[in-house]
Amino acid sequence: MAKKWRMIKMKRHNKKWTVLGMLVMCIALVLAGCGGSNAAVTKEKTNKDELVIYIGYGMTSGGYDPCTGYGIYGDGIFHSNLLKFNAQIEAEPDLAVGYTVSDDGLTYTYTLRDDVKFSDGEPLTADDVAFTYMTAKASGSSVDLTMLEKAEAKDKVTVVFTLNKKWSAFASTTALLGIVPEHAYGPGYGDNPIGTGPFKVAQLDKEQQLIVVPNDYYYGTKPAFKKITILNLDEEAALAAAKSGNLDVVMVNPEYAYEEVPGMSMARIKTVDNRGFNLPVIGETKDGKGNVIGNNVTSDYAVRKALNIGIDRETIIQNALNGIGTPAYGRVDALPWNNTPEFEDGRVEEAKALLAEAGWIDTDGDGIREKNGIKAEFKISGRTDDLQRYNLAVALSEDAKKLGINLIAEALAWADCKALTRTIPTCWGSGDYNPIDLYNAHYSQMIGVGTSNPASYANPKVDDYIEKALAATSMAEAIDYWKLSQWDGETGTSVDYPFLWIVNIDHTYFVRDGLSLGEQRIHPHGHGVPVIANMNEWTFES
Repeated sequence: MAKKWRMIKMKRHNKKWTVLGMLVMCIALVLAGCGGSNAAVTKEKTNKDELVIYIGYGMTSGGYDPCTGYGIYGDGIFHSNLLKFNAQIEAEPDLAVGYTVSDDGLTYTYTLRDDVKFSDGEPLTADDVAFTYMTAKASGSSVDLTMLEKAEAKDKVTVVFTLNKKWSAFASTTALLGIVPEHAYGPGYGDNPIGTGPFKVAQLDKEQQLIVVPNDYYYGTKPAFKKITILNLDEEAALAAAKSGNLDVVMVNPEYAYEEVPGMSMARIKTVDNRGFNLPVIGETKDGKGNVIGNNVTSDYAVRKALNIGIDRETIIQNALNGIGTPAYGRVDALPWNNTPEFEDGRVEEAKALLAEAGWIDTDGDGIREKNGIKAEFKISGRTDDLQRYNLAVALSEDAKKLGINLIAEALAWADCKALTRTIPTCWGSGDYNPIDLYNAHYSQMIGVGTSNPASYANPKVDDYIEKALAATSMAEAIDYWKLSQWDGETGTSVDYPFLWIVNIDHTYFVRDGLSLGEQRIHPHGHGVPVIANMNEWTFES
């Protein structure tokens, strides 16, 4: 198995060195040419007013429009929100100085600061906030505002949100949805946004680079750098550029985390960016559209529990991710609403006994258990465009063999993974600052709604806790119920095992010596981009 991973890595490694000279030359041309007037950065960092960075894909494609989903994971740099999450993932004031919730949980009233301006110098008012929310609602985008009936400005600093149902997670949404200016919103806005955040766009060359400069009107901590260039590169090209001294921050995937890069140090940032597999809890059947759903092996509770307690997460992380990550036991590890008790995994003999007691026996000596003529064997999938997820599928497959369970790992296009996930478990990535993620994953009425609740999980007690969490009128009260939905001492998602969580991956970056990335929040899901959420706090240490 290790040989297979080495072959994958070697193929990419050889590619890197075959084109190294060409890549470095192209990067130098980008930095000196369409990137502006500056020549490529040298190994000896002399200009401390500018940075050139690579943080993975996505930031150079444009579309920086909060109303269609930009920044919803909390990594927007051009806009700010009514509330914001601090390092403890607690909501606190940002554009709003405070808010109240009505006794019936249907009206949220926010009071704004009166000293905020957009990057074009125009003042922020409650009209802009109301406009943003109603525009985002109408867009039908990844910003879920189906619970919002209307948003109204009562005066210049007061905005009132009326909900059509109790939805405590709305407060978390207000900490993640950036505010746009009504006067400047229109076609093309997403490529040249005007906002109240610490940065503004100076130049965008789509799929090549994004250049940002400070927003002079920003009311918070001012950026220390006059210009930051974010490049779009192949990962091998980015690493080669870093070794040539052309980059100040470089996101790398685990396979490259132990490379040596002169003048740079490795930063490993903890995350709630988890990876795991859904385990369908129902047997094979057909849905109302005639699609096959369910899984005759994972529908057995003994199989789901045996996998959760019997695998060795540390070994899987080492084999699949070069050891870059922390074992995950639940969906929201390290977030304030987590209530998944950690447990010791690798309990192989206990898992085997559990399977045997449930009737799963290897009767023909082929190493695979069976029950009632059904083999303890099923497919699992990883994405073809994400080596990490496929490697996790392969590593999990290898580790599960010791339990007598045969997992057949395959790589599929992401669209196929999602289409088949209710019968073929796939490797999911999740992790954000909104507890509504627990609703989407576990609430019974979300079964069959897009890719929500891919395990077809239903527990009336859990549903009740989720409903009470949504009906709460404070975050603290809601969190209590979110925790109970995972474990109340008798039941919950943490003991029903609708998922097999494996790892919270570390986000890894090579960082120029002397450059401080400030206090990083625990990162959400985001493929490397979350590191820039506090980019206005980055400094070169003297």
